[in-house]
Amino acid sequence: MRESLSLHPEQIASQIFFLRGEKVMLDLHLATLYDIETRVLKQQVRRNIDRFPEDFMFRLTKSEWQELITNRDNLGAMKYSPSPPFAFTEQGVAMLSSILRSKKAIEVNIAIMRTFVHLRRILSENRELAKKIEKLEKKYNEQFQVVFDAIKKLIHQESLPRRKIGFATQKNKDK
Repeated sequence: MRESLSLHPEQIASQIFFLRGEKVMLDLHLATLYDIETRVLKQQVRRNIDRFPEDFMFRLTKSEWQELITNRDNLGAMKYSPSPPFAFTEQGVAMLSSILRSKKAIEVNIAIMRTFVHLRRILSENRELAKKIEKLEKKYNEQFQVVFDAIKKLIHQESLPRRKIGFATQKNKDK
């Protein structure tokens, strides 16, 4: 019987970041998932650097790394790391399966790929929902435009002199 890895998409999704317009995973998280040291992961990548063009993997700048640490509570312990991590795009994670050949690496990559697909599906559904909401807003804005116009007219209507209300005093009657 085949042993199955129990990685949930939510668990992996919490380790996916949006950097330089790409969804990426950091080397330290990938190494943890693969159950290897980050140093070993980086070593394997450097030995096979031709497989990782800039659109598959890039090193974070120090400012990107600091910003990420500042904005994410779960990265606080990493602020003392001597160098910024590598960030792997979806294609870079897929390429890792060709250099990390353990059974666990294959199972982890399958789970990660499923998570990326799941995230794309969620983003697509959110775009569709946003379009529906926008359509409803336009529809109701047009219907309520008449009401808004009436309110504006009431606000900007010139004030006509009003008749005074109240008890009349002798001074007021004389005027």
